[in-house]
Amino acid sequence: MNVLLLILRDLCLASVVAVGFAILFNTPRRVLYVAGVLGGLGHGIRFVLLQQDVGLVTATLAGAVCIGLAGIICAHRVHVPPVVFTMPACITMIPGLYAYRAMLGCIRITDLEVATKNPRLLPETAHYFVLTASLLFVLGIGICSGTLFFRKNSVKSLFKRTL
Repeated sequence: MNVLLLILRDLCLASVVAVGFAILFNTPRRVLYVAGVLGGLGHGIRFVLLQQDVGLVTATLAGAVCIGLAGIICAHRVHVPPVVFTMPACITMIPGLYAYRAMLGCIRITDLEVATKNPRLLPETAHYFVLTASLLFVLGIGICSGTLFFRKNSVKSLFKRTL
């Protein structure tokens, strides 16, 4: 039961963040809920996968791909370009802490005295830099995955075949 509450809390907080960024990006009011749902869904998938000890990059990729695919379908339903709510939804997974640590490590490396006192500074900084770059890369792939998947066949044509 405790795990379900943690997942629900994560979904709700990610939804609020996604809606907040959607408002910041002037997303039309009538589709703000889509950004919230997609943000909660993507971050929730990432959260659940992290609880199952799947790697951070893999979990982020799964959440971003889910947002990208669901964004294309939702865009068809609400008649708005998918980027309007997929970008705010993915912002919940931006690796701000790791980028901050990488930047701080780069600043500390410039001080020779600090760098010689902490021999792990360079490997830690490189780790955070590569992790940040990897996470940003998979977020971009995830957002684009829906567009790439439906490149030849539109969502509309897929729905017409099934109906």
